Amino acid sequence: MRSPSSSSPTPPASAPRPWATRCALQFPSVPFERRLIPFLRTVEEAREVREDLDAAADSEIAPLVFLTVVDESVRQEPLRTRAPVIDFVSGHLAQLEARLGVTGDHAPARLHGVGDSRRYNRRMQAVEFAIEHDDGQSVRAIEKADVILIAPSRRGKTPTSMYLALMHGIFVANYPLVDEDLAGEVAPGSISAVADRCFGLLTSPERLTAVRSERRASSRYASLEQTRWELSRARRVYDTHGIDFVDSSSKSVEEMSTLILQSLARRGTTAR
Repeated sequence: MRSPSSSSPTPPASAPRPWATRCALQFPSVPFERRLIPFLRTVEEAREVREDLDAAADSEIAPLVFLTVVDESVRQEPLRTRAPVIDFVSGHLAQLEARLGVTGDHAPARLHGVGDSRRYNRRMQAVEFAIEHDDGQSVRAIEKADVILIAPSRRGKTPTSMYLALMHGIFVANYPLVDEDLAGEVAPGSISAVADRCFGLLTSPERLTAVRSERRASSRYASLEQTRWELSRARRVYDTHGIDFVDSSSKSVEEMSTLILQSLARRGTTAR
């Protein structure tokens, strides 16, 4: 199998959407070059994309098209390309219409509409909350947090917080575990009143050393001895206080967020 340049006309004519990406990941030996073509709305735009795909189809490595266009007049153009097309819409949408007994409106970019304004507003509020409460900058209204991520410095607290806020509307604060906390095996004093909402992050000492070295190479902060000590002490904090945690060494932000959401569901701590 030749290495395809994965394309996907529609909001993206290239670069597969998440579900297409998951399909591609099932072929780890095949390198995929992702290309995104967003907001494909008109027949003229679709025709230009088809012409580009036809030209690419004649090259040494033909593109593989992941098609997610729902507008029927627009989708006909990429369907005419000589490049192979995997259509994520037609079969699935037809099955849904048959099951529901209702014809979909085939409106493009439906996912991107505000839709439920209450849910949209919550997500925006959650992002603002995450920014204000990033890295222990503020404890104002900390009691509104659904979850508080705690971990040694440079352990992925900020991207995980932002993902949970933006994608799920979860109010997340994150707080660094510093030497004083770790030495005493205690949760940070500023958030002790809401320690039951804490969730910990861990990794391997080698990974943490590598990440810290990008910022402060050859420092005590980035030394393997220091990261081993901090991570072992952080694990003791989690165990001592019954704090759920995840080892992020081989997990993506999405995977970690899923585990955090599952923990919140078990504890019933998302009030809004």
